[in-house]
Amino acid sequence: MAAQRVAVIGAGIGGLVAALRLAHAGLDVTVLERAAAPGGKMRSVAADGARVEAGPTVFTMRWVFEEIFSECGADLSDRVELRPASILARHAWGAGERLDLFADPEASAAAIRAFAGPREEDGYRRFRARAAEVYGTLEGPFIRGERPSPVDLGRRVGLSGLGGLLRIQPFTTLWGALGEYFRDPRLRQLFGRYATYCGSSPFEAPATLMLVAHVESQGVWHVEGGLSRLAAIIAELAQENGARIRYRAEVAAIAVENGRGIVGVDLADGERIAADLVVANADAAALGAGLFGSRAARAVEAVPSNARSLSAVTLCAKAKTSGFPLVRHTVFFSGDYANEFAELRAGRLPSDPTIYVCAQDRADDDSALDRPERLLCLVNAPALGLERPLAPTEIATCETNLRRKLTECGLTIEATPGTVTTDPAGFERLFPATGGALYGRASHGWMASFKRPGARTALPGLYLAGGSVHPGPGVPMAAQSGRIAADSLLADLAAKGRASTRRWPGTVTSGGMSTP
Repeated sequence: MAAQRVAVIGAGIGGLVAALRLAHAGLDVTVLERAAAPGGKMRSVAADGARVEAGPTVFTMRWVFEEIFSECGADLSDRVELRPASILARHAWGAGERLDLFADPEASAAAIRAFAGPREEDGYRRFRARAAEVYGTLEGPFIRGERPSPVDLGRRVGLSGLGGLLRIQPFTTLWGALGEYFRDPRLRQLFGRYATYCGSSPFEAPATLMLVAHVESQGVWHVEGGLSRLAAIIAELAQENGARIRYRAEVAAIAVENGRGIVGVDLADGERIAADLVVANADAAALGAGLFGSRAARAVEAVPSNARSLSAVTLCAKAKTSGFPLVRHTVFFSGDYANEFAELRAGRLPSDPTIYVCAQDRADDDSALDRPERLLCLVNAPALGLERPLAPTEIATCETNLRRKLTECGLTIEATPGTVTTDPAGFERLFPATGGALYGRASHGWMASFKRPGARTALPGLYLAGGSVHPGPGVPMAAQSGRIAADSLLADLAAKGRASTRRWPGTVTSGGMSTP
């Protein structure tokens, strides 16, 4: 019997992991990617002759990739060069206000004590313990498992785990919960920024996002070649296992025929790729908006524009810096965090933005470089995409505010003609129907995580993967979504096979597909 044919739409990390696992399982896998290279949001751009990472820059939850590689007969450490970071990030509020967080939690505690006093150090220790508890409660039933409903999550943790489930404070905002640990507003701002890791506001996101603190405490690594290189390595491994990857192949629709279900995918140039099953590694908003056909649209809930996560304005450059001692990851905070998010909620670029700078030629050594270096500068932006594109004057003002803020903190970046700027409209063009939102739905309110679609859809044979679906955004979570999509598909095939071969004496029943 011929192997089941699977079309994977999109070579983002979720699609690549799904393709790898399905090809390793012996299925006939074709990946179709509209761009010229793998990675999706894990991309790089050319700036003044250098490749600058223009997407995710932080690598955590190494165990996710170690397990994925191992399950497919490979070793992560043999394929990817990873160096542990000793400084997780440097944070600044002005020229004289600076705080580093370290991989060593005792070093972080000592730094916080020196920065804000012994009471805040104690708050940090209590916060770390609670973050570990939140993560421990959610890893098995939520991060590793298929998307649960609130009732399902309660069942998965069992009676013994219900106390822990309530202690993770799902009904409290992250900002509110941080007030239980920190009186210093700068520390609330620092740890409140974890909400932006999933494109959300700390004033609206649930306290469960404090689990990010535990994730980072378990290790942050620098990836040789950047995260776009990690995507390329997983693409190569998928091909070694038999997957075919076609670039510049834009999918126009998932082809569905009455009585037969999914029969393939139709490309924009008119070619049909025959397939029995489809894994869509596109943003769920694109499916819900009908970009892959009306039948797929009915199977995935549309994402309202007011439910979108944040977008960004990014500047990628190769430029000389001076003044402030950058490390790989540096954050320059706004003077009024509440106002920054109020402006974003109102659909405006912040007048005093928080700025993330990734200095990609550095690690933990903050010595001055006497040469131009690769930089990614990012500020949060509303996800209005092509609905209300930012005017050139707004982008220019944003860059002016960015440079002003950096100068106030002591950092000077020389102007360079090779800078590549991407705004929400640019992200919308790269990832259609999203408005430029980079993380799917915003994680606002306790139900937000349960509103993200799971791997299975209402269209039999269509599965979802990527940062816009369960278990959420971020490189390891999106990879985990591809793993869940592949496992769900394989489980359904196995169940269908069992149903078609089962014999029942004295009666006739129809076969079916089970959902665990």
